[in-house]
Amino acid sequence: MSSGQFVSNCTADSMARAAQQLKAGFLVALPTETVYGLGADATNAAAVARIYKAKGRPADHPLIVHVSEMADISEWAEEIPEYAIALGRKYWPGPMTLIFKRSHLAQDFVTGGQATVGLRVPDHVVALTLLAEFKKLGGKGIAAPSANRFGHVSPTSADAVRAELAEYLIEGDLILDGGPSSVGVESTIIDCTGSAPRVLRPGAITAEMITEVTGLGLADSISDIRVSGSLENHYSPAAQVILDVTPISGDGFIALSNVPTPADVVRLASPSNNEEFARLLYAALRSADERSLTRVVVNQPAGDDVAIAIRDRLLRASRGR
Repeated sequence: MSSGQFVSNCTADSMARAAQQLKAGFLVALPTETVYGLGADATNAAAVARIYKAKGRPADHPLIVHVSEMADISEWAEEIPEYAIALGRKYWPGPMTLIFKRSHLAQDFVTGGQATVGLRVPDHVVALTLLAEFKKLGGKGIAAPSANRFGHVSPTSADAVRAELAEYLIEGDLILDGGPSSVGVESTIIDCTGSAPRVLRPGAITAEMITEVTGLGLADSISDIRVSGSLENHYSPAAQVILDVTPISGDGFIALSNVPTPADVVRLASPSNNEEFARLLYAALRSADERSLTRVVVNQPAGDDVAIAIRDRLLRASRGR
């Protein structure tokens, strides 16, 4: 099967078919506002095992379960604190994953063997439509890590998914093309198993936004809960990523638009603000590999908004694969 045959436009018929394919145990790559995810029925052990195989992902690395609405989390989670409900009401659908003590529905094969489960309501019309169609068929949720090989740069377009994973997909699997992801970095992951929220992975939902809604200070970030994207080296292109130096001839370069490009340097992205920086970052890192560059220099953005998440991803990327 050629890689092009996997990609599906997002008509009503194709969404219904994609939901049926999920129910039948196939994989469906789906767009979300953060990055594209590689989805499977979160209650189907064999289907979820195919996610791990396609990604080359360690079996103890948990998956995030995507649900269609906040009410669905009660099936997956035990002990949902009031502050988590406040966060869900404010920021779902949105780029936020909440970690809870798991219910019997969340099995070891989706939680990485942990007693917790990560849940999210994505803010993308295609993802929400697919989740709603899947629910009509009795589906409880879609387990969906980023749709790339483990440790590589997360995909923010259907083309990037195809480039990463086509050779690992089989007839019956689908890639839904919902256009480029609007946020561009993965969700904020918040541990909701304690008396106060704890940020385990930064994202577009910032510490300030969390404290504003909950009225609580954040717990310190030391935790033994394993979450996606928490390894020291991750989000890495084949090119070497170097932070905050002056690029030299032949380097790729990513920096805010007010930073000039030195002579003979390949400008990969010139975002005008931090939100655009997040949105363009992964596509720019991918383009470095497409151009066979050996080094990418990134001038990191300052600030305590989504820039915190950008700096987190870039630090991990700079450590290589």
